[in-house]
This record gives sequence, C-alpha cells and structure tokens, in this order.
Amino acid sequence: MVIFADRLLNNKTPHMAQRTALEIVQEYYQHFNQRNWQGMLSLLDDAIRHEPNEGEPRIGKDKFAEFLQKMDTSYEETLTDMVFFTASDTTRIAAEFVVNGIYKQGEEGLPPAHGQSYILPAAAFLEVKNEKITRVTTYYNLQHWMALVAE
Repeated sequence: MVIFADRLLNNKTPHMAQRTALEIVQEYYQHFNQRNWQGMLSLLDDAIRHEPNEGEPRIGKDKFAEFLQKMDTSYEETLTDMVFFTASDTTRIAAEFVVNGIYKQGEEGLPPAHGQSYILPAAAFLEVKNEKITRVTTYYNLQHWMALVAE
C-alpha cells in the first residue's frame, strides 16, 4: 500500500529510474526542432532563468513562453550537428549546435526581415535540478548573424 501511495504522489513506479540531466536536455532540443513549445515548457522549472545572448535575463515560465512566442513569430529554426557535454556533477549540460534558420519577421533594432536564411554556430549551457531545467544560457555571434541576414 505504501508503494501505491508513493506512486500516486510521485507518478513513478518504484523501479522507474530518474531521467538524467542529459536525457532531459536532449528531449528539450528534440521539442525545439519539432516546434513543440509546450513540450519544451513542460521540461522547465517554474522559476526558469533564461539568460539570452543579448539583454536582461528572463525569470519564470511565463516570460520564457513569451520569448518562445516572439521567436516563433520572427524565426523558423532547426538545430543540427548537436554535441552535448556533461559536467562531472551531472547537473550541468553544455550543447554546441548549428542554427539553420529563416528570418521571417523583423524585430526592433535588427535588420528588416524578408525570408533570409542563415546558418549560425551557437552554444547553450543548461542546468537541471529535480528533473527540470532551471537555467538556459545561450551564446552566438550576433554581429555575424546580422551580417548573414543583411544580404
């Protein structure tokens, strides 16, 4: 009976192994490539800290969801050539990838959009605690991206 109660509370069977941080991050990026924004959000901690390449950090799922909506409106991106690195404490994952994108709608302070395609190397650093992503920090060369879409 205790096992059954524990299963109801935790939604796990006693033999179900916890997912690793790497598995969670890989699933997060699978959702990204599938444009499954709800799937991405389901893997985030409620107090997610999103540190973008430019600008102030966003705190919380609501802010991250707003960011995803803005990105979906302005860009169509797929990530390829993904390589993952795990820290020895296994809670931090680094990801290196290539962004294959189309610039669909311009944003303030950026070049006008008219469907330009781009290929841009990028990286991200993620932290996972209690099977939820608590931090996403993204890096890419903004000046290079601007040169790619200015053509």
